[in-house]
Amino acid sequence: MADKTSSMMKIDAPKSVIMAVIADFGAYPQWASGVKAAEVEGSDTDGRPERVRFVLDAGVVKDRYVLEYRWQGNDEVRWDLAERGSMISDMSGAYLLSEESADRTTVTYELAVGLAVPMPGMLKRRAEKTIIDTALKGLRSRAVQVAGGSGDGQ
Repeated sequence: MADKTSSMMKIDAPKSVIMAVIADFGAYPQWASGVKAAEVEGSDTDGRPERVRFVLDAGVVKDRYVLEYRWQGNDEVRWDLAERGSMISDMSGAYLLSEESADRTTVTYELAVGLAVPMPGMLKRRAEKTIIDTALKGLRSRAVQVAGGSGDGQ
């Protein structure tokens, strides 16, 4: 797997709200750009999704794949590709949450994606960065909405 690309964003919502938004895969098509469907296939003993099947339509990349998740309370969630798609051959990532105050959290998103088709490293990293930044903005918007705030965290 190639190096991970990462980015961070401050969100005006508590860690528990942000993790609840991340764990609500059925709502991803409403806020996660490119995700057309996300179906939970299995949950862990705490009831959090452990295995999720995705349908992705992100312009040139259209695919179906399955991710497996590992949760550490409201501090982090990590995932790895469990079933590859026709274009996505490898994937790993994480959301890492650090609470700054009761209602403000720094979220770091890490992502590494391997594609079945060759792509220059610089272009791939740029695509990963766009995916991450778009996902963080969608997460912030959804978490602030759920938390009931106005939230323009930087």
